Amino acid sequence: MKVKSHSGLKKRLKVKKSGALSFNKAARRHLLTNKSKRQKRSMRNGVPVYAGGMKHVRRLLSGKAQIHVTRKRQEALKKMKEEEKKA
Repeated sequence: MKVKSHSGLKKRLKVKKSGALSFNKAARRHLLTNKSKRQKRSMRNGVPVYAGGMKHVRRLLSGKAQIHVTRKRQEALKKMKEEEKKA
């Protein structure tokens, strides 16, 4: 049987330039007047998926999406290492 990726997770994750995965936190849609500037600013860029959560992400993205995410992350890590060697 074909293994499918978790569609909900695919829509929620974003791959950053560094290859790290990030997702947006809740409470950013309404009632923003009650929240501080600092709170709203911290929610702007999203939150990284930490190493502990990557195990669950890999399991849920078991199809093509996982291959895409890991390949993009590997490419980004290579670029970062090359830039460090140049500097």
